[in-house]
Amino acid sequence: MINDLWYKNAVIYCLSVGTYMDANGDGIGDFTGLLRRLDYLQGLGVTAIWLMPFQVSPHRDDGYDVADYYGVDPRYGTLGDFVEFTHGAEQRGIRVLIDLVINHTSNEHKWFQEARKDPQSKYRDWYVWSKKKPSGINQGMVFPGV
Repeated sequence: MINDLWYKNAVIYCLSVGTYMDANGDGIGDFTGLLRRLDYLQGLGVTAIWLMPFQVSPHRDDGYDVADYYGVDPRYGTLGDFVEFTHGAEQRGIRVLIDLVINHTSNEHKWFQEARKDPQSKYRDWYVWSKKKPSGINQGMVFPGV
């Protein structure tokens, strides 16, 4: 039984790090910029921040095509920047939720690459494979040719 129902009365603000606040002037939002705006978000009454994917990605699917679950996309900063942001949020009583995309990976992810290369790979069963391409494979596909 869940006793901590904090989310029932939470003010959850969903954001994309890359479009929120740019601290280094490269035109892409980053964790340092987000950290600098935590007081503003707290002032709005935000009690939780829901982060869209920020992991390493080729960005063919707005970051939902994760290539490395353990890293932070360099466009958004470093793992240290992310940790600083989470500490800043915690100090203000703001929870951090992460949109963790575990139902698929990028075709650039090492698990996919190993599974593709070796039918005996421990990752092979993590993906769906076919011995032949279906007819009309690119019709209606979001990512034709992948």
